[in-house]
Amino acid sequence: MGKQTVLIVDDEPDFVTMLKQDLHSEGYAVEVAYNGVEAIQKVKQSPPDIIVLDIMMPEKDGFAVCSELKNDDRYADIPIILLTAVSDHVSSSQYSHSQALDVEADDYLSKPASFEEILESIRSLLA
Repeated sequence: MGKQTVLIVDDEPDFVTMLKQDLHSEGYAVEVAYNGVEAIQKVKQSPPDIIVLDIMMPEKDGFAVCSELKNDDRYADIPIILLTAVSDHVSSSQYSHSQALDVEADDYLSKPASFEEILESIRSLLA
């Protein structure tokens, strides 16, 4: 069996680079998309084993990407970890924890999530 592939979808290059290096060192193959539109294209070209998806992105946000994938039978089984920089006390109607559950994300981490938190989530969802 080959390496498990993680698709990182985030518009912050520094975060992507760091996470990519850390995941490589843990033995994962890593694909990257910098916005939601690119993420959907990558998933359709080559579905990953799991997706780490930032919520706040240009063009198509993480909620839209998550919702689109979860409503497509071909991709509905791919676990999605949503990352959000919105803290719990910000009750923005646009970005809320309940909305993450509405779009059927498999896990939900607040940014800045530590690599350990992200890795733990990836491992438990792929177990």
